[in-house]
Amino acid sequence: MGDNSDLRLENGNMIPTSLSKINTHATAIPSLKGRDVCTDDSVPPIKAQTLDELHSLQKKKSAPTTPMGTPTKAGLLLEQQRQRQQLQSISASLASLTREKGPQVIRGEPGTKTEPLKPLISPRPNISDSALKLTHVLYNLSPAELYEQAIKFEKGSFITSTGALATLSGAKTGRSPKDKRVVREAFSGNDLWWGNGSPNIEMDEQTFLVNRERAVDYLNSLEKVFVNDQFLNWDPEHRIKVRIISARAYHSLFMYNMCIRPTPEELENFGSPDFTIYNAGQFPCNRYTHYMTSSTSIDLNLKRCEMVILGSQYAGEMKKGLFSVMHYLMPKKGVLSLHSGCNMGKEGDVTLFFGLSGTGKTTLSTDHNRYLIGDDEHCWSANGISNIEGGCYAKCIDLSKDKEPDIFNAIKFGTVLENVVFEEHPREVDYSDKSVTENTRASYPIEYISNAKIPCVGPHPRNIILLACDAFGVLPPVSKLTMAQTMYHFISGYTALVAGTEDGIKEPKATFSACFGAAFIMLHPTKYAAMLAEKMKKYGTSAWLVNTGWSGGSYGVGQRMKLSYTRKIIDAIHNGSLLNANYTQTHIFSLQIPDEVEGVPAKILQPENMWSDKNAYMETLQKLAKLFKSNFENFSSYKVGDEKLMEEILAAGPQ
Repeated sequence: MGDNSDLRLENGNMIPTSLSKINTHATAIPSLKGRDVCTDDSVPPIKAQTLDELHSLQKKKSAPTTPMGTPTKAGLLLEQQRQRQQLQSISASLASLTREKGPQVIRGEPGTKTEPLKPLISPRPNISDSALKLTHVLYNLSPAELYEQAIKFEKGSFITSTGALATLSGAKTGRSPKDKRVVREAFSGNDLWWGNGSPNIEMDEQTFLVNRERAVDYLNSLEKVFVNDQFLNWDPEHRIKVRIISARAYHSLFMYNMCIRPTPEELENFGSPDFTIYNAGQFPCNRYTHYMTSSTSIDLNLKRCEMVILGSQYAGEMKKGLFSVMHYLMPKKGVLSLHSGCNMGKEGDVTLFFGLSGTGKTTLSTDHNRYLIGDDEHCWSANGISNIEGGCYAKCIDLSKDKEPDIFNAIKFGTVLENVVFEEHPREVDYSDKSVTENTRASYPIEYISNAKIPCVGPHPRNIILLACDAFGVLPPVSKLTMAQTMYHFISGYTALVAGTEDGIKEPKATFSACFGAAFIMLHPTKYAAMLAEKMKKYGTSAWLVNTGWSGGSYGVGQRMKLSYTRKIIDAIHNGSLLNANYTQTHIFSLQIPDEVEGVPAKILQPENMWSDKNAYMETLQKLAKLFKSNFENFSSYKVGDEKLMEEILAAGPQ
């Protein structure tokens, strides 16, 4: 292009003269007079000059990482001091017992430009490689932040169609009770329940420290760890502070849901925890270590107020481990810890529901006409009833909106779905699919239940309902219990499961779990029973035995009790009408059965009436009585309150 006659120089640029100049001002276009044509003035221009600056504008600091109110120089110094103390506390939690101090910790994700505070350790001889590296602490992250961490770094994490986080717990899809260990030492050893029937398998202090060291070394080897500082127990007088240190966003979000979430102000004054969990579940224990029987070990040390998890990523171990701790700490303060559901009527009447899996505890304690205080773990103190937890952990197998609308609707953003199966593209969960496990679960904050009572506290219970799914079909749908009968059935903790085999043989199998939660209690069952008797007597609480199982014959012959009838029975308990009913005493178990319940056919109230073969009924009743007696032999030599009370309890059982 040797000839430049078709070009002209304008503002330092060569512009072809053969092309007409584009007018960018409205003066050249009469209809747009006074307006710029090519200037986009719909929004103000952004302040950022680079993409990094733009991204930095996207997020602003918020509680709990910034001081409350307008920051001042003095306030910033106090905030720095608070953060330093907080990091020092976390470093101390992660300290190896073989070294002078804990690791160097820094807030924030690896790769960020966050500057560490001044070193928390001073130079010293024999320093290790792990002491030289920084451990990044992701502290009390929000659900949104934990979602991001899980999706980005944890394989098997997905967002479902309703917004819940679906995740996998690895090889373990349930608790490992045979791998649970409790340190036996002078501090608590004489208080705990050991021996036949006890869930507490002992280990010595040295073995615990070996496992603790293994867990701490694993956590310190990671680039980042998740730290949750939260509370247990909604009763402020008996609240404890817990710290959970874990390696997975899934575990952090699970505990965010299950424990009580502190306010920013509470977090600022949190200080040191009362109890600490070291969750190194992705790392196995050493099988050659004393007391180890597998690559999994769940270890409690009540003197050190610590729990170590090795070889299991199942999040329920943390929840139930803390429940065991509460079963030790609370009775020491005169507070009764209970494995129960709890709701409250509009008039303030509270009911406790005890029952093993399959008895309907969750279904019956969730009532649209009553407030939900909690679905699983509670304390009964001089102040009344309080929920231990801040969330719910519901079974999901065969979940449907029709059967369990409250649980179904709670599965949304923030909820953790464990081990569920979903459609690949729409991400819709198939709750009937057991491909991973039958023990699929949902963990969500209790406020996801629309009629939850916040704070989760209530007055002293008016009623206690012991639920049994009697697959033998001989217990009445409802019976009023004396104090001694309440203690007998509370200690027994009876239900019946249906056992099936491939060739179609099916028969009931009696199951007994002391205090309706033997796997979690720390003291002997009679100690909890004595506290329950004392509180019932002091506050005038009534007790009832409700059978949600079979009628008219055992499983395979009779029919399952209609849920509508059971709900009518529960309504009659709540409205007080059963207190004024006429009662008839049964054979062998000496249970008091009401002659009528509104909305329930009178015939089914007497189980014998529903059996066509009366001899078979009596034989089955005697069989069940024998099972009760055999189970109670484990407890008959222990004292409950005064000697007279134990004699009354033994006499209250089947004769």
